[in-house]
Amino acid sequence: MLPSKIFFPALITLFIIGPLSAHAGSVKKIVHPDGTVEFTNVGTSGQKARGSSKDEIVYRYQDRDGVVSYSGVRPADADYEVIRFQCYACDPDSPVDWHNTPLFANRFTDIINAAANRFDLDPALVQAVIHAESAFNPAAVSPKGAQGLMQLMPATARELNVANALDARQNILGGANYLARMLQRFDGDTSLATAAYNAGPGTVGRYGGIPPYAETKAYVKRVSILRDRYASL
Repeated sequence: MLPSKIFFPALITLFIIGPLSAHAGSVKKIVHPDGTVEFTNVGTSGQKARGSSKDEIVYRYQDRDGVVSYSGVRPADADYEVIRFQCYACDPDSPVDWHNTPLFANRFTDIINAAANRFDLDPALVQAVIHAESAFNPAAVSPKGAQGLMQLMPATARELNVANALDARQNILGGANYLARMLQRFDGDTSLATAAYNAGPGTVGRYGGIPPYAETKAYVKRVSILRDRYASL
């Protein structure tokens, strides 16, 4: 499992009291709904500081002056790391109108159809899970290390023989395989299978149904809405 990004006290102190170049901007602290704390200088030009969400990714890097910076634009000439990507449909307080938010009807269609056929899945369900997990962003990386379109954890990816979870084809085939396993485990119950995809099959089994987590309840409901919408295209 890839480790979550940790900000050491000395580094945080540097952000707060150390000199910053003018273009780097001031560093702000964001406390996310899941309790994750993030320090960022993204959006300091009149915009609200934010963490990664949807298809936005925050990059941490050192600029040419050695200043640690954060940006929503991938640096072209510096090493960087993705520090946060939030599951698109997991925030219970998301303002997104799931009945009307734009769909990604033509993204990765051939791969999705091939994966659905291979694992006997409804292609609309695969599309819905991808939409919910990453908003169809193949470069998405979560704080816990989940990667790619269907947000595969490294251990799960290895189990599914996915060598590169950031490769769209491998990720979708692996995610579809895992989703099919969840459906088989929970006797074809899509709500329980998607709950297991989000919270883990052991958690669903332990609670005998959808776990009483606001995130998981919201996720299951939104995947259902998205599946119906993709199926109607």
